[in-house]
Amino acid sequence: MILKNIKTVSLASALMMATLGNVSLPLKPIYAQSSAQQFAQNVIASGSFVTVDQDHPTAGTAQIITENGKRYLEFDSAFTTARGPAVEVIMYRNSTVPVNIAEADYVTLAPLESFDGAQRYEIPANINPSDFEAIAIWCRQFNVTFGYAAL
Repeated sequence: MILKNIKTVSLASALMMATLGNVSLPLKPIYAQSSAQQFAQNVIASGSFVTVDQDHPTAGTAQIITENGKRYLEFDSAFTTARGPAVEVIMYRNSTVPVNIAEADYVTLAPLESFDGAQRYEIPANINPSDFEAIAIWCRQFNVTFGYAAL
């Protein structure tokens, strides 16, 4: 008797699933905010790149975000800069960055990962982003700033 009831329930479940297989049920997101709204809440600062040295055009957007208690510098997919040797991503103390910079005015985050496209750099915990007003793309070998984004 129990075996017969299990078969009936299994058959009914299979028929129901087959019937509903082509039905699309509207699903509501678990969170009330969209992912764009959630992302926007994590943005600390952002700015668009401007070219400093005309031989090294730089464009795109940079932003500092927080995620899971860490801070990151992100470049958008439109980021592009000229090629060069020893190109670095730096945080600069002032809101405008000259072609040639002094060592006391910046801190290096990392070597540039790619000359084009989206990329992300973790900002070490010992660096306070509020001490810096710009992000720059800088060639260490020739002390030339390609471009910067005021934050």
